[in-house]
Amino acid sequence: MPVQLLDGRVVLSHPKGASLEVLLFGATVTSWKAGSHRDPQPSERLFLSSKAVLDGSKPVRGGIPIVFPCFGPPVHPEHSRLPQHGFARSELWKFDSVVMDNDAGVSVRLTLEPTPEIAAKYNRPFHLAYVLTLAEHQLSAALHVTNTSTSADFPTDNLEFQALFHTYILAPAGQVLISPLQNVRYYDKTAAAEEDRNLARVESRLGVDVLKFTDSVYEDAPQKYDVTWPGGGLEIKTNALKDVVIWNPQRDAGSRMADMEHAGWERFVCVEPGYVRGFAKAEPGKTWIGQQVLSVIQEERRIT
Repeated sequence: MPVQLLDGRVVLSHPKGASLEVLLFGATVTSWKAGSHRDPQPSERLFLSSKAVLDGSKPVRGGIPIVFPCFGPPVHPEHSRLPQHGFARSELWKFDSVVMDNDAGVSVRLTLEPTPEIAAKYNRPFHLAYVLTLAEHQLSAALHVTNTSTSADFPTDNLEFQALFHTYILAPAGQVLISPLQNVRYYDKTAAAEEDRNLARVESRLGVDVLKFTDSVYEDAPQKYDVTWPGGGLEIKTNALKDVVIWNPQRDAGSRMADMEHAGWERFVCVEPGYVRGFAKAEPGKTWIGQQVLSVIQEERRIT
């Protein structure tokens, strides 16, 4: 069967062998397996820590968690009661429907709406729909954010939010390069002083590496990226996600994470498309859609 609901997760299977697993908790993708023309046997493309907590008690360390409606510590007044990175990754979503099922791919929709628990910390009407589409060599993830308020609720207010896909790509961190980010403005969140963290810098590297603790927010980025390593790589294309975060904790921070496996930081790079500098907006009755498409790179694109 192309779509199965199994013990709190949804499993998608493509006729050519690719597969996808997503938890209803947090709508977190925990596995994406796909082959390539050179090696048709599907292999895992996402990192999931062996110590990741999967029982719904905390956000998942790995895969693709969803950040909404705030990135990092909340700064918007409406988000003041929310934890870091918001609530979407730590709420139970509902399986809505199978959107597509044919030879080209299989697609499902998950949804999240306000519950009494959410309303107690975030008092805005909204509807989230998460559409995941699995193709032979590709994974598309689209977050639909609908402002369900009416004139009686919030006469003039737009829904203001941040959103991001916290994508953990399985890759040798010591050899991975991300491009093209040269000449893009960024902020280094690893800097010790707040003044330095808020200092706009300009990327000079042709290919960005993560050989040291890296937490960089690139603003108004190209929305198309190659993540490559010797013999492999993924292409990322995005829509309405103007920023991208490059993150790897290395030993400095990774060893202090209880849910990070030993030396796990050597096995991934996080390339996280999002809208996190400023706020995206949805007018009452309108829907904003942010999308990332991950594709297996079929030819060598290594920067030399």
